[in-house]
Amino acid sequence: MLVTITILRYPKKYIPFAFLAMAIHRLPLFFTKRCTFWKLLGCGKNGTFDIHPDYQQWGLLAVWNSEMDFQNFKNKSFISRWWAAFCEEQYHIFLEPAESHGKWSGKEPFENPKTKLQEGKVGILTRATIRPSKLKNFWRNVPKVAAIMGNSKGFITSIGIGEAPLFMQATFSVWDNLDDVKKFAYKDQEHAEVIKLTRQENWYSEELFARFKILKTEGTLNGIDPVFGNFW
Repeated sequence: MLVTITILRYPKKYIPFAFLAMAIHRLPLFFTKRCTFWKLLGCGKNGTFDIHPDYQQWGLLAVWNSEMDFQNFKNKSFISRWWAAFCEEQYHIFLEPAESHGKWSGKEPFENPKTKLQEGKVGILTRATIRPSKLKNFWRNVPKVAAIMGNSKGFITSIGIGEAPLFMQATFSVWDNLDDVKKFAYKDQEHAEVIKLTRQENWYSEELFARFKILKTEGTLNGIDPVFGNFW
C-alpha cells in the first residue's frame, strides 16, 4: 500500500479552476482503478491549520496499491493534465502507513498496517469531524496547540487540510523521529490537557490518527521541499 498527499498551488487568476476541480475531479477519481481511497482537500491560510482558507492551496490524499499505480495516474490522467495546465506548483509526499486508529467517512483507509518505525522522519495525520456544538471550543484551542507543536523539538513542518470548512479538519505534520512525536503527544502538559478536554467534552463524531514512514517527496511547495529542506 502507498499513501500520497499531493499539495497544489494555483495562481490567483486560476482560483476559480481550483473550486471547479473540487466538484468535477470526484468523478474521474471514483473511476480511477487501483485507488482504494481518496479525499479532495482544501488548506488553511498559507497552508497552515487555520480557520481561514487558502484559496490558492489545495490537496489530494489518496491510497494506492503501488507506486506504479500513482505514477500512471500522475502521468496520464485527466486530473494530472488539469494540474499541469492550471497549477503553478505540485508537491507529492509518498508515505507507507505504520499505524492507524479510527475511521474516515466510515472507512479504515489505511487498514491495519504493521510497518515498524525504526528511524528517520515520521509523518502524522490527525483527522476529525467536529460536532457543531463543539466548534467554538475546538477552534479556541487550535492556536494554542499549533504554537506548542511549532515549538516542539523535532517538528519540521505541518499542513492544515480539510474536506469542509470549520468542521471536517485534519493536520499532517512531519517530525525528525518517532521519539520527538511521542514527547509532544504524551509529555507536553498543555497538549495533554487539550487532548483530555476533547475526550471529556466529546468534541468529535469521527476521528482518525495515523503514523507514516516517509518514503520520498517530489516537487516543491512555495519554492522549497518543506519535508527535506531543499531549495529550488
